[in-house]
Amino acid sequence: MATRSLVVKIGTTSVTDDTGGVAHGALASVAHDVVELRAKGWTVVVVTSGAITAGWSEVGRGRRRPSDSVSLQAVSAVGQPLLMHAWRDAFSEVGASVGQVLLAPLDFSHRGQYLHARGTLEALHALNVVPIVNENDAVADEEIRFGDNDRLAALVANLVGASHLVLLTDTAGLLTADPRLDPTATLIEEVTAFDTELVEVAGDSRSGVGSGGMASKLAAARMATWSGITTVIAPARAENALLHAIEDAPGFGTTFRPRAERLSARKSWIAFAVASRGALHINQGALQALEHHGRSLLRVGVESHAGSFVEGDAVEIKGPEGQVIAKGLVRVSAESFHDSDDVVVHRDDLVLLRRS
Repeated sequence: MATRSLVVKIGTTSVTDDTGGVAHGALASVAHDVVELRAKGWTVVVVTSGAITAGWSEVGRGRRRPSDSVSLQAVSAVGQPLLMHAWRDAFSEVGASVGQVLLAPLDFSHRGQYLHARGTLEALHALNVVPIVNENDAVADEEIRFGDNDRLAALVANLVGASHLVLLTDTAGLLTADPRLDPTATLIEEVTAFDTELVEVAGDSRSGVGSGGMASKLAAARMATWSGITTVIAPARAENALLHAIEDAPGFGTTFRPRAERLSARKSWIAFAVASRGALHINQGALQALEHHGRSLLRVGVESHAGSFVEGDAVEIKGPEGQVIAKGLVRVSAESFHDSDDVVVHRDDLVLLRRS
């Protein structure tokens, strides 16, 4: 896709109001900014949350929101068309058309599906249609229990080769502390590397209605910046929030700068899009060979393995102290591990994960 390509994600508390219904004003603001950016030559994908909350507002009738996955799936099926209708109205007001794209983990874990999803988004752009992406909550049980749209947005940004990822949320950005506990908390305007202290300042979902929180946004930002994508966490309800985020306005949101050493699209896919099916525990010699000499992982360097992986599956590679140091695609199955060739994970299929 075009070099100036953007993925914007807007969270549940920003697309819904206090009653759980769709916040039409917030959607209209995003639509206005998206159309303005498109006029300047940007391609834009919108990732939206809010289907479950909107659905429960429609059918809940004042009852406590369910927590079991089957009910949440059904509620999502009610909310998704409500949400899409609202997005269609918002973009129609500014003269643009939208298309719904529902994605599930399968679309990212299988390379063929991954490329097919990319082709669909490219075709929508060719038709001058704004893609509105959401998780396929109504049928994907795993996503409701474990997924969040921050991670989905980072995966989509990698998928389309975006230059920018903007996560619009209900806070000013990443703060030095939880403002609910520390009234002196201030905005962190720029992040150039990830460390333990940075992760500790992130809390859980403030609202209780979304699946994410600042921790999930940090994880998404790390994924994106490893892929060479500038990432901004910014307040959704601010006027022209998306434009300010893209323009790198001083004091507006938190900007995460991309790593100087960027992963290729394929290695980003291995690192972040494919679920791990097992783990390989390696010795110190193998650790040195991987981290300092850029070697492939050989069978002699593997002390033990766990999981029921088969050839081509992704596995975590753990060092002598149990720390995850890499991820890669195995060339052997767990059952035939000790009967295999010397190369277990080729260096072309391996991504080191310990660099910030």
